[in-house]
Amino acid sequence: MKLTSDSRAKRNVLILVLAQATLGAQLPMIFVIGGWAGGMLATNACLATLPISMIVFGSMTTAPWLSPLMQRSGRRFGFMLGALAGALGAIVSALGLYSGSFMLLLAGSYITGIYMSAQGFYRFAAADTASEEFRPRAISYVLAGGLVSAIVGPQLNKIVQEAFVVPFLGSYIAIVAINLVGLFLFIGLDLPAPNRKGAKNSSPEIGRSSRQILSDPKILVAIIVAMVSYALMNLVMTATPLAVLGCGYSTSNANDIVTAHVLAMFVPSFFTGHLVNRFGTHRIMALGLTILGGAGAVALSGIELENFFVALVLLGIGWNFGFIGATTLLASAHTEAERGRVQGLNDMIVFGCVTVASLASGGLMNCSGNSAETGWTAVNLAMLPLLTLAGAALIWLIARPNTARA
Repeated sequence: MKLTSDSRAKRNVLILVLAQATLGAQLPMIFVIGGWAGGMLATNACLATLPISMIVFGSMTTAPWLSPLMQRSGRRFGFMLGALAGALGAIVSALGLYSGSFMLLLAGSYITGIYMSAQGFYRFAAADTASEEFRPRAISYVLAGGLVSAIVGPQLNKIVQEAFVVPFLGSYIAIVAINLVGLFLFIGLDLPAPNRKGAKNSSPEIGRSSRQILSDPKILVAIIVAMVSYALMNLVMTATPLAVLGCGYSTSNANDIVTAHVLAMFVPSFFTGHLVNRFGTHRIMALGLTILGGAGAVALSGIELENFFVALVLLGIGWNFGFIGATTLLASAHTEAERGRVQGLNDMIVFGCVTVASLASGGLMNCSGNSAETGWTAVNLAMLPLLTLAGAALIWLIARPNTARA
């Protein structure tokens, strides 16, 4: 029975890997050009990264309704809806660029956030049909699909971002095509039938209430570590293209640095699941937080091109270990009936913090000093409080009496 279950899971993982590889290419593209496009249209330089913040805000506000919707109507429906939203968001953003409307660019970015939220549930879909032993690897393999998107996205940007008179218009048109082609991948998914009864009866009387869920130490710490890992990654990555250009380097350098960063986010996924099985979620999450701290230290040590590359590579690896470890811990801490509520609550909180981080990124980078170097320093110093919070939470979980080791 276990073999059959994992055979089914492996087929689903393959489809989700392909989706992550193709559809996922749009996010690195947007994160590279978002701050530049915002800087072109915004009247205040402090608002340059607001389009990226709106994507994350869209993801945050989408998760609470998208997760229960997928529990009622199925993952396939939710993922196809996400791809359509990605196409629509790119169309609206392109119209914003063409007409010079910052508000339209923000509206398109918000709609793109629906796609980002849907993509975030790929990792949970990988776990739906996997055995307990295969689950960490299933999650990490799906995230590993980002390896292709890490290469394709920024490099495709180099080709299309100046294809029209209006800068970056070509990038958004390419993103429309990516979504319309990629949505057909989900037809092949073989996932459990929607749990309509569990989704309808999601009141506190069925399973635990939201307050009880957040009182569960494993769930609470999983959310905190995922939140901090993702927020810090977004905080620094959002500011990177602005910092690279501000320190005298080219847009090509910025695309290459983001490519290296996204590769570092996903290459470790080929073995992160094995490391989780061997060393446990707690150690892997701790290692991820430590590496994130190392990224900040490298970034603060200088503004040479090598510093940007090394810092962003460490940032990607730290995110991978922290986020996969936290996702694995969360997936083992709730019942089937609670799945939609727990996963939706998790992503709402995680991307809520990421929204704040992306908003802070532009403000810190452009408005905390009189040079790109001082702004970059402020961005990386801002990592310390969140790393302290996540580290303290993880130590508290490990130190609890009779804590189950994941």
